[in-house]
Amino acid sequence: MSIRNFQRFARSDTTAAAVLHRYRFAGGLARGPLPVARCPRCATPNAYGLADGRWRCGACRYTFGLYTETWLEACRLSPLTWLWVIKLFELELVAQQAGVQLGLSYPTILRAFTTIRRALLAAAEPTLFHADVEADESYFGPRRARRSRGDPKNGGRSTPHKIPVFGILERHGRVQVTVVRDCSAESLLRETLRTVKRGSLVYTDRWGGYDTLTFCGYRHLRVDHGKRFSRPSATGKVHINGLEGFWSYAKGKLLKHHGVSPRRFPLYLYEAQFRYNHRHEDLFDLLLKILVQPVPDL
Repeated sequence: MSIRNFQRFARSDTTAAAVLHRYRFAGGLARGPLPVARCPRCATPNAYGLADGRWRCGACRYTFGLYTETWLEACRLSPLTWLWVIKLFELELVAQQAGVQLGLSYPTILRAFTTIRRALLAAAEPTLFHADVEADESYFGPRRARRSRGDPKNGGRSTPHKIPVFGILERHGRVQVTVVRDCSAESLLRETLRTVKRGSLVYTDRWGGYDTLTFCGYRHLRVDHGKRFSRPSATGKVHINGLEGFWSYAKGKLLKHHGVSPRRFPLYLYEAQFRYNHRHEDLFDLLLKILVQPVPDL
């Protein structure tokens, strides 16, 4: 959604509340009168309004508000402020910059941004890829740890201060990434079996951890980055350029945060996955639809 269109809905708390109301009870900006509020407990659409702006279910007598049991309830922000928070998150402002623009304290805006990232992680549905896929591992973290400068082990797959991430990308499709304990054959095979249908063609590099793919029902072609290809390829399909492009994309997104704690790193990683998979869609619309959903019991 462009800034000009966004300003039509962000004129006041009244118009912002109407937008959130339509997204929660109608699934989007449907035209016409406001939809009837539906009880989040029994899903009965016969709630009636109260003087304080909340509703009460006529069936189970449960009293609820616009934010009740949704992700928006995590922060005590007005509807107008929430719309601006979502918009600035879509525009990829860091928390400090967004807080300055909205006049919010850093802890408040960080909590709001973290809530959005947690909602994205909860809404991520595992995808079973069945076409040609690329598989690769990457490491996220500082180039050199401060306490281990000069250590010969401070590099490659033995780097202890970096977080290993395994990714699978379907050609001309989506990417799916996950933080793994290590890049052993057992870890890589477990994630591949969970994500890729057997019989699919899997492109990887020459890391030995992928050698077991053939024995598990996958067709496997490997790329030798030192010699271009591990086997002749007349079509030029033997590559993992798509997934390597995503690694550059994700690391570029994380770079602007000037460091992310390992505890919160998965949230930022899945944010990069979400942005990449929906890069041709209206992110504001998708984010708002996710945030008005009930918080799952995790």
